[in-house]
Amino acid sequence: MTTFEQLHAHGFGQVHFCGAQDVQLRAIIAIHDTRLGPALGGCRFVEYSDEAAALTDALRLARAMTSKAALASLAHGGGKAVIMRPAGDFDRGALFTAFARFVDGLGGQYITTADSGTGTEDMEVIRAATPHVAGFGVEAGGSGDPSPYTALGVRRGIEAMARVVLGRDDLQGLHVAVQGVGHVGYNLCRELKDAGARLTLADVRETVAAEVAEELGAQTVPAARIHRVECDVYAPCALGGALNDRTVGELRCKLVAGAANNQLATDRNGEMLMQRGIPYAPDYAINAGGLINVAQEVVGYDAEVARVRTLRVYDTIVEIAERAASSSTPAHRIADAMVAEKLAAAGEAR
Repeated sequence: MTTFEQLHAHGFGQVHFCGAQDVQLRAIIAIHDTRLGPALGGCRFVEYSDEAAALTDALRLARAMTSKAALASLAHGGGKAVIMRPAGDFDRGALFTAFARFVDGLGGQYITTADSGTGTEDMEVIRAATPHVAGFGVEAGGSGDPSPYTALGVRRGIEAMARVVLGRDDLQGLHVAVQGVGHVGYNLCRELKDAGARLTLADVRETVAAEVAEELGAQTVPAARIHRVECDVYAPCALGGALNDRTVGELRCKLVAGAANNQLATDRNGEMLMQRGIPYAPDYAINAGGLINVAQEVVGYDAEVARVRTLRVYDTIVEIAERAASSSTPAHRIADAMVAEKLAAAGEAR
């Protein structure tokens, strides 16, 4: 598929290719939709096999940010930046300063923030070169690490799914299999433990999984087996594509609800989940807490306001799950329709 074919397929938008050879910067900024407001989304800094893989990641993630912002009723569109991590030695500060200049040149159409491979320190470097950034440290007037808010929203989303699918008012004794115990996965495990859930964990970093399991009194299994654990809830919290042609057929859970972005490898896998009778909480609906928290920074950060808005993830997930069940429609189709309704209304208003 050519670049323009990908843009049309994903409903874009704008894509900006940013390069600065002297600091080894190779970056892509994807702006999917701005009908609801300026695009807001993280800056991912990871190794990619090639430019095509980086572009595909940027496009999929930016589109998901549009959906996430719309379902959370935020005044933002969706955008994403990916920086291809250089091999060998490089000057991180100079690289992010160069990236910031490209962000600044977009004049506020895109507001960047932290993502996989970046953190508050990088956002503070970017802030020195452009005001179009969020997610810097608390001591600098920002909101700090958004992971606890993402985890809070996912926990509320799991509670919503438990109510609609299992008829449960709480998570006491519910068995949750969590794939990935990074920043968000770890915080989610703590949320679930405090809510009384029973946990089985896995991470490609086996020692990290073991440490978290010991802290929380959980079980562990190898990362390759976590999706096959017999459980109430399977919670993908690692990188995208956890729900694919192979893994969906091997699931032994009653529902899927996790924090990872782009959990469905393809839309077909959402159809497969429905055919297997496994309800699914669309990732861009359930994991919006971090974006909600960062968006609050843009208008003046208030932690309590961010928390209250994050708790509303529960209502969004209940609506999607109930509409999916009553219409026998895959949950991601329901969520997509809700997003389309909001974007169309915003376009008409403009």
